[in-house]
Amino acid sequence: MDRNKVAILGVGMTRFGMNYETHHSVMGRDAGLAALDDAGMTFADIDAVYVGHIFLTPMAGVRTVKELGVTGVPVQRIENASATGSCALREAYMAVAAGWYDRVLVLGFDKMTNVMGSMPNPQDMDEAILPAGFFAMWATRRMHERGTKPEHLAKIAAKNWNYGALNPFAQRQAQETVTPEKVLAAKMVAWPLTAMMSCPIGDGGAAAIVCRADLAKRYQPDRPVVTIAASHLGSEKYERGHLFMGPVVGPAQMSRDAAKDLWEQSGLGPEDIDLVQVHDAFAIEELEYYELLGFCREGEAEQGIEEGWFGPGGKVPFSTDGGLIARGHPGGPTGLAQIWETTLQLRGEAGKRQVPNAKAGLCHMMGGGSVCAAHILVRE
Repeated sequence: MDRNKVAILGVGMTRFGMNYETHHSVMGRDAGLAALDDAGMTFADIDAVYVGHIFLTPMAGVRTVKELGVTGVPVQRIENASATGSCALREAYMAVAAGWYDRVLVLGFDKMTNVMGSMPNPQDMDEAILPAGFFAMWATRRMHERGTKPEHLAKIAAKNWNYGALNPFAQRQAQETVTPEKVLAAKMVAWPLTAMMSCPIGDGGAAAIVCRADLAKRYQPDRPVVTIAASHLGSEKYERGHLFMGPVVGPAQMSRDAAKDLWEQSGLGPEDIDLVQVHDAFAIEELEYYELLGFCREGEAEQGIEEGWFGPGGKVPFSTDGGLIARGHPGGPTGLAQIWETTLQLRGEAGKRQVPNAKAGLCHMMGGGSVCAAHILVRE
């Protein structure tokens, strides 16, 4: 396996949002066509498809791929909760690196508005704690141990809302600059997390074309080649006294392990990364991942927030497309939306939210159950 020879040649996505009247196959089709167009490819160039969705019926993936116009190739569905799109990308990456395929379409789409109002199975005690309540406990524990204030969480959320306003595909696009005071004044969901500190539900599609790096210049000779420098997938590990919590993300060690694996695979370190996307379903998560992924020491996150380390012009900007809080989190396509943003940033095509001279980016997603999927992309 030649891990350094796999490129992200094309990316595409639809605007995330409450698209009640739009069929999931339309969102998948539009994202897939956008990625093919970005790569300079046609249906005939694709050797295989990996497709991810969570909330749709079992055959939705292969049927949508046919609607897109790709037929007669292997189609494999991937599902791993919030990390579904990231895991689909990883499967494509490994297949190309191993030499099974040269050019692969990775497609994620979902329609959370289809499941609005549904209730968890009362016999499944894992689902007794909803994510908002679970992450509120993360926040209150952090406040007890580190002196974190609601204002720290509000600053993270305001940053992501303001990044989202610069992203034409973000679900939430504020018309005016969002302040921490406005975030704190929003409707309370689970103290201390307000609605503006929490990701919305929504619908959408996102896609990527993964190919052999030596083919990338053939299709797009005038553009920098973006390659996958590292790929990680881990699951929750049992330890004595550990309590498994099914519908929410696993223990903090999963993100520490992911970062360690990424650094070992790529030969890079936190000091080499120019931007980061994380699973910021709630603002407290992004705060924790500053430390768990190694971008500051334990206990330093609050200082970093106050001094702007993780925002525009900071040491390493996080959630530059608005993150899950503003760009949105439909489920299946979310991890691929991170790939869309990071690829554009590394190509210097991110417009007003561009990180200057970005050469390496890290994408991190957690999935309930629990799994952690992460990648490092680099510009040649």
